[in-house]
Amino acid sequence: MLARLRFPVERSRGRRYPEPEHPYRNAFQRDRDRIVHSRAFRRLEAKTQVFTPGLSDHFRNRLTHTIEVAQIARTLASVLQLDEDLTEALALGHDIGHPPFAHAGEEALNAEMQRFGDHFDHNLHALRIIESFEQRYARFPGLNLSFEVREGMVKHSHDFGPGEQPQLDAFLPGLRPVLEGQLIDLADEIAYNTADLDDAWSAGLITAQDIAGAVPQYAEIHEAVETQFPGASDREQFYEGLRQLIDALVSGLIEGTVRAAEASGAANFEDVRACPRRLVAFTPEAAATSMVLKRFLYTRVYASPALGADRRQAMTRISELFRFFVKSPDRLPAGYAQQAAAEPAHRVVCDYLAGMTDAFFRRTYEAMLGPAAMPPTAAPAVATPPTS
Repeated sequence: MLARLRFPVERSRGRRYPEPEHPYRNAFQRDRDRIVHSRAFRRLEAKTQVFTPGLSDHFRNRLTHTIEVAQIARTLASVLQLDEDLTEALALGHDIGHPPFAHAGEEALNAEMQRFGDHFDHNLHALRIIESFEQRYARFPGLNLSFEVREGMVKHSHDFGPGEQPQLDAFLPGLRPVLEGQLIDLADEIAYNTADLDDAWSAGLITAQDIAGAVPQYAEIHEAVETQFPGASDREQFYEGLRQLIDALVSGLIEGTVRAAEASGAANFEDVRACPRRLVAFTPEAAATSMVLKRFLYTRVYASPALGADRRQAMTRISELFRFFVKSPDRLPAGYAQQAAAEPAHRVVCDYLAGMTDAFFRRTYEAMLGPAAMPPTAAPAVATPPTS
């Protein structure tokens, strides 16, 4: 496969604060473990992916979604003969910067930050978490992750050129991430597209026939499943079709990536960085299926009347609490209040809110602004269409 393009761990650019080597874990294994043991990673369990847990205990949250991304990404790395440890570390860390209430929370925070000529981006917030906010080690601030993991976290969903984001100029602007880092965005896309079908089907928002009517590749799969398993229940047929859809998308990503890598002529990881475009790619058929899935989910799930009202209400509450704390930074917890006296209050408030779980946000909102407030936990809040 693509073993020649595998990033060699011994070529890592290292950590910001030098550390002695571990006797039996390499740098990327240690990075993976540090992410898993971080508080930011644990908080993902209580952050919405798309549906809040009030309707069912079986909906994905941000943590279970992350585990699914990691599983798909490791499979891809294994088949392509890339570094599985680096890939897993990147997959496990790719969402730790997300605020409460999924992409609705990100949109609301970004809108508030724009009032101050600033912005909120979950990838940049993740970098702030791993470099500063996590305090677990006596020798250094943050998690002191390797350069390749930090670079992959800020580049996993998009590239940037020199000067476009000055705070990221240390992360090789103008160059592509290594192939392991490129895997994460499309592994994420496979995971959320198929998981959101599953959760929306469980919530009764869509049927298998609805999906088949909109997604040609799924229609072929669904017809074959009905023919092969005529006595199976609707649930069993749905999950068999979903399993085959995941397999088709993963296989399409493997095949498309091998084709793109061969066509590029890349001989090693340095050539991967220098390529004018990313090499991880779907085949045309798989890309078309993924695109149609996104459109279907947006129309039938993310923008549905059943979910839209709660999404708007969550965004309103985030804006209200943001403005309350900016106006009264002394009401922040002591550490944040001290920070707000020395730094722009809007940035400190944004960092504070972005780190909250859904439930902690509700409790804080009620404590500061009154219980009139938050929608009942049984109401499903939904994100804007996932981007990663």
